[in-house]
Amino acid sequence: QVQLVESGGGLVQPGGSLRLSCAASGFTFTFSSYAMSWYRQAPGKERELVAAITGSGGSTNFVDSVKGRFTISRDNAKNTVYLQLNSLKPEDTAVYSCSALGPAGWRYWGQGTQVTVPS
Repeated sequence: QVQLVESGGGLVQPGGSLRLSCAASGFTFTFSSYAMSWYRQAPGKERELVAAITGSGGSTNFVDSVKGRFTISRDNAKNTVYLQLNSLKPEDTAVYSCSALGPAGWRYWGQGTQVTVPS
């Protein structure tokens, strides 16, 4: 059974950094077959796509509000995807969840990890 387990969230002051990890297990196909992405949802707001990375890691994209501050990467040998959050702002406060999209079109979700940046 597929599991995506996020870690690394926490409370950080404005301007600080965090590194989120998402460990995957139970996939039918090899991890590199799955495009991975990070979403976030702030209280009272819609969930938004923050960053995505292809299976090989060769292509990434980001929502405009985090470009230049966040980096997404993956280690296919460890079945793990990362989100490096730098220069954090109070508006980055949200629950961050990772998601996997497989070759059969199924999407999987983790439970999420809270990132809080006080104003």
